[in-house]
Amino acid sequence: MQANSHSSPRAASASTNSQLSRLLIPRSQRRMFFLQFTLMTIMGWVVGGIASIALEKIIWENWPDLIAAAPETSVIWVKFLSNVLFAVVFAADQALVMRRYLSGRLWLLATSIGWIVAHHVATAWNNYLSFIATSLNEDLTVELTYILSFLSTFAYIFSGIWLGLLQWVVLRRYAAKCWWWGFFPSVSFSCISLLVWLLSLGQNLLPEAYRTPVLYWSQQGFTAIILGIVPAIGLCSLKRNLQRKAKITSSS
Repeated sequence: MQANSHSSPRAASASTNSQLSRLLIPRSQRRMFFLQFTLMTIMGWVVGGIASIALEKIIWENWPDLIAAAPETSVIWVKFLSNVLFAVVFAADQALVMRRYLSGRLWLLATSIGWIVAHHVATAWNNYLSFIATSLNEDLTVELTYILSFLSTFAYIFSGIWLGLLQWVVLRRYAAKCWWWGFFPSVSFSCISLLVWLLSLGQNLLPEAYRTPVLYWSQQGFTAIILGIVPAIGLCSLKRNLQRKAKITSSS
């Protein structure tokens, strides 16, 4: 009986240690990972935004004749190139933290492509909804306005699935049972949409002279923070793929 009473705590401790060793982000590194991932995401959002705006300015200023020849096509390509640059910078900053737990290059590739696809899917849906609103013109009722606004928000949230699916392709090699990650970026986009709605409710409390810049920078700042905090929480909950680890060990 005594042997069992002594061995039971040891067995429980061994089981706990086994569970901790299975975590993709070890418990001892979670706090540092959370802070680093969030800060690097914010930095990627800021630097990527500045870089994309600078790229657009350079193109508009240095190739005015080329743009004048095909203005509509040029606008599309300039926006596309600036979005690509933003996505690469944003993903690269996250990859600097993620490379300690999985392939940084694969995370960079998946996140940048996923962001580009998600952005263009959301933009295409919003343009389509704007076309409907424009075509209806004066027949646009209050109820229809709310419906189109809801559909626009839903399209933005749903576009996060593309980012999640591409990141999942990378994560499934290193984490077990992470199928739900395909929907996880949509959680971030939902939080951002809710925040934007809450800010819009309180905009009348701000002085009119400062309302637009305050709302813009508030939205940008909180968006960057949410895009860092929510994925960091999800990554800390993932468990390591032990089958992949066993294959690597056996092959070496």
